[in-house]
Amino acid sequence: MTSTELNVATSGQALNASGRGRRKSASERGRLSGWLFLAPALVFYGLFVLWPLFSTIQYSFFDWDGLTAATPVGVGNYVKVITDPQLLGSIGHSFFLMIFFTVIPVILGLIIAALVQEIRLKGLATTTRTLLFLPQIIPGAAAAIAWVWMLSSTGAVNQVLSGIGLEGITRAWLGDFTWALPAVGMIGLWLNLGFCTILLMSGIGKINLAIYEAAKLDGAGFFQTFFSVTLPGLRQEIGVCVTMTMIAALASFDVVYMSTRGGPGTATMVPGVQIFQLAFTESRVGLASALAIVLTVLIVAVIGPIQRLFQEK
Repeated sequence: MTSTELNVATSGQALNASGRGRRKSASERGRLSGWLFLAPALVFYGLFVLWPLFSTIQYSFFDWDGLTAATPVGVGNYVKVITDPQLLGSIGHSFFLMIFFTVIPVILGLIIAALVQEIRLKGLATTTRTLLFLPQIIPGAAAAIAWVWMLSSTGAVNQVLSGIGLEGITRAWLGDFTWALPAVGMIGLWLNLGFCTILLMSGIGKINLAIYEAAKLDGAGFFQTFFSVTLPGLRQEIGVCVTMTMIAALASFDVVYMSTRGGPGTATMVPGVQIFQLAFTESRVGLASALAIVLTVLIVAVIGPIQRLFQEK
């Protein structure tokens, strides 16, 4: 190799090394910039999510009233949570509320969305979306207060029932030990139905219309098209609906607190309200923390399989 060729080769290697160095430096600067943009969110997440979570775990192993010195009790608070009938009953009420928060809204949402798609009237779809979305702009606490008025002894619900000749079943719905929990569930149904329906209608909109046309040409009716085309195409949307509404049922607080505060007695007590009362009314911070951790684990245990079930295959 001549000296000229050697110099060219050396220069080429130097240029390649310099190019790699510049690319590496640019990549490092890009990563650093990314972390800098992410830093504020991480700080807030650490301060308002991770730190309270770790503090709650710590408090759950103590008997503490929030003011005086804490006394270590080991897993005593957790034993109390899983053996106390009232605490277990509040968890059971949350699972019962899933019927109204999850099962009925998802089923009705699917039916409404499929019917609107079948009719295919643009004005009807727009009107339906508007009417169903209205509950989403109302805070849960405000909705609960409105429904307390409607479900009272002289409220709109009983007046309607009396007007159609069913005065024999009228009652103070939220004050009845048997019907209070289903009445609270109806509030959750009203709040969640619009969310599920609008999400499912959007999901139907992404399904290729040619598939529906092909199904009709093959002689498929409404129900055959629904089970063969619509349901498989809404797998992810149904998963989102089920996940969000299940979390709303298990972690419900505002609707129950503003409507019944867990009463009458403990007929509508749910873990969210129970945790609030234990911590801020009864000053049993340790037990409230243990119940909060159990509720968190329960939500993760329930939602995890749901996520895998509706995962896109």
